[in-house]
Amino acid sequence: MRIGLAQLNIVWEMKKENFVSAEKFIIKAARKKCDIVVFPEMFNTGFSMNIPSIAEKKEGETAKFLAMQAKKNDINIIAGYAVKDFGNSKGFNQGVVYNRDGKRVAIYTKMRSFSFAKEDRYYAAGNKVINFDIERLSSSIFICFDLRFPEIFRRVARKVQAIFVIANWPSARIEHWEALLKARAIENQCFIIGVNRTGRDGNGIDYCGRSKIFGPLGNEICSAGQKEELLIGEIAPHEVQEARQKFPFLISMGSI
Repeated sequence: MRIGLAQLNIVWEMKKENFVSAEKFIIKAARKKCDIVVFPEMFNTGFSMNIPSIAEKKEGETAKFLAMQAKKNDINIIAGYAVKDFGNSKGFNQGVVYNRDGKRVAIYTKMRSFSFAKEDRYYAAGNKVINFDIERLSSSIFICFDLRFPEIFRRVARKVQAIFVIANWPSARIEHWEALLKARAIENQCFIIGVNRTGRDGNGIDYCGRSKIFGPLGNEICSAGQKEELLIGEIAPHEVQEARQKFPFLISMGSI
């Protein structure tokens, strides 16, 4: 399976401009025969707390854009953006999955809010993990700060072959990003696909990308640099079962 990691330099709170960039990545990924293209957390606005300006209805313009692009380019798309239930003062930091037919097959709400940036004041935390199949790849998804909490990854580990992590992870702690992605792959014996943004956001925070895919034994499959790019990695789902049969420690672990 071929996966495209769209390491986007997100324009602050400018959806239309980010849609233009995202479409270019989607077209390129489709031409490169990728099965899935993955975008960072809040790919359409950056990690903003400006709920009135950026959050939209569940079936808003971003949902329509992703559905259209998936169907038009015959590719699965995973991306994150801010959603708001207009009966609630807080938004939801969500990850969504669209299949080749433009149908949304999964929605995940970030469970661990980044309180250091006051995310918890503006976004309501999710309360459940999700599982979904994409191109017969059993998968799950988490968002950015979730990566620091291994217990929520363990909840899905036995049921998945791959876990996607979409993020706006700052340059200042990029070593943590790399180490934690690898750790989650090793301890859960599955593919970990981490997609980070690059550039500088509206708060002056720098991001250096370094999107990566790790295999079920912790081997690095591919790694991006610091600039905007489409990183393409190949994964073989059968390697998950092989790793777990060879080293069956995951099966022997009790449930969390």
